[in-house]
Formats: sequence, structure tokens, C-alpha cells
Amino acid sequence: MEIHLSKDARDWFHNEMEVEAGEAVRFFVRYGGAGLQPGFSLGVTKDSPYEAVVRLEEDEVLYFIEEADHWYFDEHDLHVTVDDSLGELSYSYESKEA
Repeated sequence: MEIHLSKDARDWFHNEMEVEAGEAVRFFVRYGGAGLQPGFSLGVTKDSPYEAVVRLEEDEVLYFIEEADHWYFDEHDLHVTVDDSLGELSYSYESKEA
């Protein structure tokens, strides 16, 4: 499993969440909404890794997923882009079997 970030997503984190070099961003599972698993969706926050199982470092920022949230992805890669019409992050998932 891997995290893939588009250039516009990296810019979004910098501009909207004020993420700077040396900081870390966590993708986490939250109850409710629509996502890869029924009844759950993906959230994002600045955080420090505790038991990160997936890591991506881009522009000196660490993006990660914790062990406790790994089940949600069911061996799918996470692709993060920006929905230009909404100006918000957009998530898609690609099966490793594809």
C-alpha cells in the first residue's frame, strides 16, 4: 500500500492547512460519510506518527497512515488530488491487484 499525492494536493496542504517542512500529516479513518469502506470516510490532520505503517515524504513533509487505520484501505493505494470545482481534497483508491 502506498500514498500518492498530486502537486495540487501538496499545495492544498501548504495553503489550507498551513503545513510546513518538518511537519507531518495523518490520514485517518472516521465514522460516517462515504468512502472505501461502508459507513466510514477518510479524515486528515496534522499529527505525529506513533505506529505509522505507510509513509510518504514530499517537500520535507511526512504523510502517513497509522497501523490502527490500515484495515480501511484493504490493500488499496491512496491517491490524493484536489477537486477543482470544490477546492477540496479528493480521495481515490486503487487496488494493488489491478
